[in-house]
Amino acid sequence: MSVVEKLTMALGDGSVEFLDLTTPLGRETPILSLPEPFANTVGLSLSAVSSFDDAGPGWAWNDMTVGEHAGTHLDAPVHWISGRDGKSVDQIEPARLIGPAVVIDKTAEVARNPDFLLEPADFEQWEDENGPLPDNCWIIFRTGWSARGSNAADFINADDSGSHTPGVSPAGARWIAANERVSGFGVETVGIDAGQAAAFDPMFPVHWFLLGADKYGITSLRQVDKLPVTGATLVVAPLPIVGGTGSPARVFALVEAS
Repeated sequence: MSVVEKLTMALGDGSVEFLDLTTPLGRETPILSLPEPFANTVGLSLSAVSSFDDAGPGWAWNDMTVGEHAGTHLDAPVHWISGRDGKSVDQIEPARLIGPAVVIDKTAEVARNPDFLLEPADFEQWEDENGPLPDNCWIIFRTGWSARGSNAADFINADDSGSHTPGVSPAGARWIAANERVSGFGVETVGIDAGQAAAFDPMFPVHWFLLGADKYGITSLRQVDKLPVTGATLVVAPLPIVGGTGSPARVFALVEAS
């Protein structure tokens, strides 16, 4: 029996399960909002083409308007100035979008401090406890933040000084970008950078360093609390938008049944 046949059988008999990490994309899904004078993207809107009516008596379909960076979405290198000569979302090799999931759990720290930042020491501690990062891995930052996802105000968590959501320090972002084993970085929050990252040097360092190093980001993940620290395989499925700086994506994990 081939490896693929074994995987298919495992999925069929439930010994390997699909865990959907995607936020459902609807009109109320929270999206990133930048302060003036910057322009903002749009969320999802649908307009009916026909709905079992004179325009189409036997079928229903919609036209859709949605920003590339709405809901659970992938950031491609060309999204950021540091990666502007890199890959658009349609050019990312599928093999880079499937790989081991590595979970760094800072739920307790984020509960105490919503502005918590990952530092190089956090990644090094993970390796001390679990071994070297596997090749082609996706680091998933577990924070518990997705529990806020049903309330846009709580999810964005903004005040007069801006948004307060967890993220990665500039030094931590450099560490991820320099690690050849890492393909991407995933978060439960609305963006891959911390809410206060506009004040960092450089601004938005995860965008700057990762996208400039041909690595990718995934945002607004859910059910991260159900992922094992190691052993799951992440599957990221964006639309292959030609020239796209990103795309809404369906994100799954393949997890061995307990």
